[in-house]
This record gives sequence, structure tokens and C-alpha cells, in this order.
Amino acid sequence: MAGKTERVLVLNSGSSSVKYALFIGEERLASGIVERIGEPGSPVADHGAALDIVAGELADRNLGIDSPELTAIGHRVVHGGTDFTEPTLITDEVTAKIEELVPLAPLHNPGNLAGIEVTRRLRPDLPQVAVFDTAFHSTISPAAATYAIDRKLAERLKIRRYGFHGTSHAYVSREAAALVGRPGCNVIVLHLGNGASASAVSGGRCLETSMGMTPLEGLVMGTRSGDLDPGVLLYLARTGGMSFDEIDTLVNRESGMRGLCGENDMRTVQERLAAKDPDAELAFSVYCHRLRKYVGAYYAVLGVVDVIAFTGGVGENSPLVRQTTLDGLEALGIAVDPDRNRRGKRIISPDGTAVKVAVIPTNEELEITRQTLAILPRTKHP
Repeated sequence: MAGKTERVLVLNSGSSSVKYALFIGEERLASGIVERIGEPGSPVADHGAALDIVAGELADRNLGIDSPELTAIGHRVVHGGTDFTEPTLITDEVTAKIEELVPLAPLHNPGNLAGIEVTRRLRPDLPQVAVFDTAFHSTISPAAATYAIDRKLAERLKIRRYGFHGTSHAYVSREAAALVGRPGCNVIVLHLGNGASASAVSGGRCLETSMGMTPLEGLVMGTRSGDLDPGVLLYLARTGGMSFDEIDTLVNRESGMRGLCGENDMRTVQERLAAKDPDAELAFSVYCHRLRKYVGAYYAVLGVVDVIAFTGGVGENSPLVRQTTLDGLEALGIAVDPDRNRRGKRIISPDGTAVKVAVIPTNEELEITRQTLAILPRTKHP
């Protein structure tokens, strides 16, 4: 649990944006985002310029980065590989290892590193902590993490399931257990936004997750295909004449809901669904079918399920997705109360069901704050 007086700056430094949040204990004092970093015509040339803007916005509220009251800085880092399985105090050696992992997350880790490098120059006196998206999923078993390809090749190239959205899954699974008053319970977390992932969590430990070596595997997403027969990619190359870059663009940026109906915003998809648009109907049914399949699979992984928790922009705001996904699962002790679901209650299952269905807003920045402060007593800042 975060302390009551410590101030932590949380930074999510991406390839073209920097999101920030400042906390005192668990209270959010300020937050914001700087976008279009390095893009043509943008006044924000690089991450250094972006952090200057962040510093200025905080200084305008007397909360500046140079404040002596700041306790630590927590950084979101997307890929920690197998090297980082818990929040880690940032040192030169740590940044070098994060850089070695860039080939596994070429769109994310460079931006994360840029934010780290700038803030370490600005505040070399402060402990700075890396919190990894992949870390929460490091507890999955070898059976869950291993792909059935040549083992030596996989080991050499670090091919395995890593999983992502880990800070969200950690936060939501813990909140779900607290909500039902059972700290050691089994939870299926459905993190549904433009990116989407599922996890099976038992006693706070992740046993299985839907994203794989990259964030492409698993659920249908806004623009990503999710699960796809690898043979389709070979067919696109051999018969479709597509290059690797074209295939990459297809499955990451032009697939998912956008590929099925031309729209990746679930709100618009549902508007078209209400108007009986056949493309939206198909896209929505594919989306929910995949979700239901993962719920069933993770029920089997866990054996007993206490809570199913919906989170993320879609999970928190779409009663129709929640209802459609779980319809017909009453034999498994899973049901949704239509009235509670429509009114956005925290618990949307009927009284007396074996499995509680919950809607839990995620708070990744608070989770990063908690993890940052949790390791400080166990480390010594140089």
C-alpha cells in the first residue's frame, strides 16, 4: 500500500506520447498527456521536449519535477523479457538490459527508455523504478509459456509467451478479490480496450494470459487480429504476394474490428449494430465469441472461478459486450443481472450465483505508484 505522504511521478513514455500522473500516497494530484512527439509539424521535437512540457505543466501547479517533495519516479516499461519479473530500481545496468530487449518490443521499449534517460538527467538524485507490463505474467508455468516449436531456436531468439497489460491485470485481480472479500480467490480478468487481453489469476498469481510473445495474440482487438492460424500469414506471403511489412501492417493496424467492419471504436460499432448493419453484426459476434471461448478456457485452467472482472474502456462501458459474452453460461454458475449491468453496478451478477461478475475500473498509474513505493525500502539508491 502506498504511503500517505510520499509523492510519486508516474510516466508512461511511448513512441509518440508521454502520459503522466502525480500521486501523493494514493491521491492523484495531477495528470496529463503530451502527444505527437517527433511527428511532422509537431512542436514537440523529442522526448526531452515532451518532459519539459510535463515539467512546465506540473510547475504551473507548484508540483514541479524539481520539487524536493518528490519521492520517486515510476516508469511503465512494456517488455521486461525473462530478466525482469518484478519492479526494479533503475541503474545503468538495468537500462542496458532494457535496451537489449528492444527487438522484442521495437515500438514500445525505445520510447520507455527515452523517458527514463531524460528523467534520470533531470533528477539524478531520485530513485527511479521500472514497472514492467510483462512482470505480472512471469508466474505462468512452462506449459503455458512454451510454444511448440524447435526448443533450441526458441531459446536462442527468446520466443515464448510473455503477456502484456500486466499492471492492469495485477490491479484489477487484486481489487476483484477485495470486492468479494476473498483475497486468495480465482479471478478471470478481461481487459478490453483498443488492445485487449485476458488472464487467469489464482491467489494473486497469474497462471495464463492471452497475449503472447507480442501483444498480437489472443482476443479480437480494435485493429489487431488476435489468434490467427500461422498458415494464413504464409499464404498471404506466398499466394497473396504480400511483404513482411505489409503483413505486419495488416494484422496489427488493419485487422480486428477495423478489418471486420471498418471501425475500431466499439461505441460506433454498437450504434451500427443497433441499426442492423450486417458488417457490425458479424464483427460484434466474432468479438464476443472469442471472449466467451477464453472465459471457458480459463475456467478449465483455474478449475474453480470466483470472479470474472471486466475492465478497460470497453469492459467498463459496454453492458452489451458484458451481457453477450456471458449469455448462456448459467450451467457454469455464470450469469449477468440485466438491470445491474445496465446501471453499471460494481457487481452485475445476480445474488446467489457461484461466480461473481464485476466491473472494475483499472488504474495502472496507481498500480505503478504502489509497486514503486513497495520496493524502495528494499533498495538503496546510489
